[in-house]
Amino acid sequence: MPGRPSVVRRRLLASLLSAAALLAAGCGQPKADAEAPPRVAEPPLALVYNGPQGCDECGPAVAELLRRAPQHYRVEYVGPGTGKPLTAATLAEAQLYVQPGGGQDLDRTWQDLRGSADALRDWVRNGGSYLGLCFGGYLAGRDPGFGLLPGDTHGYAGSPGSTVPDERDTVIEVSWRGKPRHMYFQDGPAFRLDDGADATVLATYTNGVPAVVVAPYGKGRVGVSGPHPEADASWYEEKGLTNSDGVRLDLAEELIQETVARN
Repeated sequence: MPGRPSVVRRRLLASLLSAAALLAAGCGQPKADAEAPPRVAEPPLALVYNGPQGCDECGPAVAELLRRAPQHYRVEYVGPGTGKPLTAATLAEAQLYVQPGGGQDLDRTWQDLRGSADALRDWVRNGGSYLGLCFGGYLAGRDPGFGLLPGDTHGYAGSPGSTVPDERDTVIEVSWRGKPRHMYFQDGPAFRLDDGADATVLATYTNGVPAVVVAPYGKGRVGVSGPHPEADASWYEEKGLTNSDGVRLDLAEELIQETVARN
């Protein structure tokens, strides 16, 4: 009959198109819920010097603080006796380097550190962050020291206008951003800044001398504190001391934030 073959051809074409559609559906992209979950960023790395020094709890106290800080740092110890030397390769993976308190002999400790001084300065200059607490604050200065500050350091105890006459462990008052706060102190430094220095003074001693300072160094930053903002309750209990503000770590966390901050 006329027209019969065209009807058959149309039905055959429709069947082929339906089969092709089913095949395309079977070979389509997997559903979104089958995709791999996004990678979770690894916490930043902080290196804490834990070589020979006079305070066994200083390095571990800082390490615990860093792990609990808002950044939740991964912490590795560096220095003589840790199995991890302070080198450019070690620093390359880190965001923050901490030189804690506890040393008794600046010249002796510098003997252990001076071979790493150039690598540390280069790392900070290129964007790293140095945090020096008490003894680590002295080491941020000059002669001997890393020379990271726009100025230098001197001992606060016994200096003009100081409220601390000697090296005993004590609690001192500082003015932190204009408000009185109390901090654990043991023979820490005060900071003498150069005229016109680019630096932020977070806290001063009662004689007006800088006690806690953050300053740029090249692309990096340096934070230093004469008192011990990282001191936990065990430090006070061991020496029979009381902090009238309560034992709080908010000043330590603020100092860390200011030290690693970038504009």
